Amino acid sequence: MRKIIKNMFPYWKTIIIIVMLLCVQAYCDLALPTYTSKIIDVGIQDRGVEHIAPEKITAEDFAKAQMFMDDDQKELWTSLYGVKASESEMQDASKMPGVAAVSKTYSLKVTDEDQLAKVDDELLMPVVAGYQVNKAIEKDKKLAQAMQVQPEAVMEQMNEKYNVDDMQKMADSIGTETLMSMGVAFAAECNEHAGVDMDAMQKSYLKTAGSKMFVVAVVMLLAAMTVAFFASRVGAGIGRTLRNKVFRNVVNFSGGEMDKFSTASLITRNTNDVQQIQMVSSMLLRMILYAPIIAIGGVYKVWKTGANMGWVIGLAVVVILGFVMVLVSVAMPKFKKMQTLVDGLNLVSREILTGLPVIRAFGREEAEEARFDVANKNLMKTQLFTNRVMTFMMPGMTLIMNCLVVLITWVSAHRIDDGTLQVGMMTAFITYSMLIIMSFLMLTMMSIMIPRAGVAADRIDEVIQTQPSVTDAPEPTKMEDIKGVVEFKNVSFQYPDAKADVIHDISFKAEPGKVTAIIGSTGSGKSTLVNLIPRFYDVTSGEITIDGVDIREMSMKQLRDCIGFVPQKGTLFSGTIASNLRFGREDATDEEIARAAEIAQAEEFIASKPEKYNDHISQGGSNVSGGQKQRLAIARAIAKDPKIFVFDDSFSALDMKTDAKLRKALAAQVSDSTEIIVAQRISTILHADQIIVLDDGEIAGIGTHSQLMKACDVYREIAESQLSQKEIEKMLEEVSEHDA
Repeated sequence: MRKIIKNMFPYWKTIIIIVMLLCVQAYCDLALPTYTSKIIDVGIQDRGVEHIAPEKITAEDFAKAQMFMDDDQKELWTSLYGVKASESEMQDASKMPGVAAVSKTYSLKVTDEDQLAKVDDELLMPVVAGYQVNKAIEKDKKLAQAMQVQPEAVMEQMNEKYNVDDMQKMADSIGTETLMSMGVAFAAECNEHAGVDMDAMQKSYLKTAGSKMFVVAVVMLLAAMTVAFFASRVGAGIGRTLRNKVFRNVVNFSGGEMDKFSTASLITRNTNDVQQIQMVSSMLLRMILYAPIIAIGGVYKVWKTGANMGWVIGLAVVVILGFVMVLVSVAMPKFKKMQTLVDGLNLVSREILTGLPVIRAFGREEAEEARFDVANKNLMKTQLFTNRVMTFMMPGMTLIMNCLVVLITWVSAHRIDDGTLQVGMMTAFITYSMLIIMSFLMLTMMSIMIPRAGVAADRIDEVIQTQPSVTDAPEPTKMEDIKGVVEFKNVSFQYPDAKADVIHDISFKAEPGKVTAIIGSTGSGKSTLVNLIPRFYDVTSGEITIDGVDIREMSMKQLRDCIGFVPQKGTLFSGTIASNLRFGREDATDEEIARAAEIAQAEEFIASKPEKYNDHISQGGSNVSGGQKQRLAIARAIAKDPKIFVFDDSFSALDMKTDAKLRKALAAQVSDSTEIIVAQRISTILHADQIIVLDDGEIAGIGTHSQLMKACDVYREIAESQLSQKEIEKMLEEVSEHDA
């Protein structure tokens, strides 16, 4: 988790914006159930009336409302409508039911919601008590008649019956919500008496509430879309950065690091693993940050409902966490194993696809298909296991949430029956509960994905943190004029984790204008030796110098700029013939690449191409033959015009005639450069100025062809294994003539 978060640090400004937008989204998300509750409770049940103070009220109803109010409450009540003292006295005089009412209507002057809510709290019980008494008098004909004759006696009787203690008991018995509903019913009835169109009022409230709800939903949608946009940008940016870091580090890897990480594993890490990090980073910003915000907000809203059912949510959260922990503990080991199996499948796939011609030639298709099938099935079984385990997640969560809804409905039904809860509030409570549970669900889902991403992050970090063993010196020596004198001084090399040297105590000098050839049996260390010159590996002991300067003291750029290296296996890149020839020197002119192709004996087959030098080369050079590929690789090195040529068995795919013509043309054109040639064929190195014979990693002999034929048994054995005695004698004569 720490490594995933570390990748987000460069995007902290964007993350702050995302957090702010998530707060907006959460606020809107939590506001919607409130609007739903109000639409049900106020808009539908209470006909659009929110407070106990009517919009308009007749003088008679105004007087009736004050029946059980004390002086302070009466003062508050009259202040709502701006009634003068004289009018208030008239109302006191005519407040008895049946007394002639003053034909006057008052309008509510106060519009502040907080002040009206305060009025609801302070005047609710006396207003409801007065409303209930007046309703009882209206229903009881005898009581109504008595009010006409002896109003004072009836009122005294009512005051004794409905005192403060009785009103408090009534509130406790029926519940605050029911009491509020009765107060709102009083306000609605007063509005009707005053001529207010209640249907229009109800429709207006529903339209207003619906419009507000729509605006909130739109704002929430826009916030969610913007969060998704920024989160995707951050995730994509993290993916791009990680791919760049991995690729740049891998490009600088020496052969030792490349041996440590397989090519298939590096490809998986730079694609599949980075994709895991990118996806989780994006979801982290959208879900992990949002979940606690919505959970805390939901808990606060639930607490504000006053439903006293927090224990229901607590129970659901405990059940969900327990359920998820069981699934995670079963599936997590398989998630970690899956990455290794993906590596294995990629390795097998790459090996089979690159070696397809050999597989077909040896009729191994069925065996290789079976090998691929094993790797494929192992991955499939692991994926099926994890998928089967995780399939229980959503049905289990759905069951828990549905049970939660049933439990909330059952408990709420009793509360509604007791008058302590309204239907709309129950609906809001269910919605808030679902939001809280969904937030925990998001966290648990991410808790499954994050460990997988954590494994991927570790694998990526392993590549990024691996320091190349071959690096530039802190202050590299800058050479102004490189002549190209290469000298090995007691050089030994041992591969990482190997027990013995591959080459041991090698010393020789290769000079400009001369050809130094290296020959030896298979596994004698020829390729290893020349791979040390461009520092694909660093020597274990001894030193290699160019013009007397240790190559480890030179910058790798300058070192490799002065070397034209042709590897054992010619590699071409997708593009054109011209782009491949300019690979080592982009500013090479058309004439220079044509001359390089001519020296490499590639001009003839290039001329036969439809588009000549602009003809397309497929990836890896798959649309040219092995000999053509090798000649283009040689031409690429020549076009670079280096001071040192290194040919690692680069003439093996050429026929004897083409080989001879190429070496003759090369000798004429690059006479001031140092040539180091690794070869298997005696004919290729026959005219070399210096031949180094390797045997089991050590020098068995150094000299010309004629000298080695006389003094080096290893060289003579190689020559005799390739040529007849007659051919050897003829070659000796040719060499003598060449030397002369």
